[in-house]
Amino acid sequence: MDKTIYTKAYSSIVDRLKKARKEARLRQKDVAKRLKRTQSYVSKMENGQCRLDVIQLKEIARAYKKSLDFFVK
Repeated sequence: MDKTIYTKAYSSIVDRLKKARKEARLRQKDVAKRLKRTQSYVSKMENGQCRLDVIQLKEIARAYKKSLDFFVK
């Protein structure tokens, strides 16, 4: 079984993370501040280098003012 971060489905979520940030006109630094994380965490998240759980995705959705559905279509 492949690790989930290497699947096409996870790649789609990562693409939507980038899209949501750009639509919100935020820099990674701005997102990091909203999430109380580092900019490098946001970078790793957007590059698919870390696995997100549903709670983290919910926090991200709130920061971008998007529904969870936006990320998991």
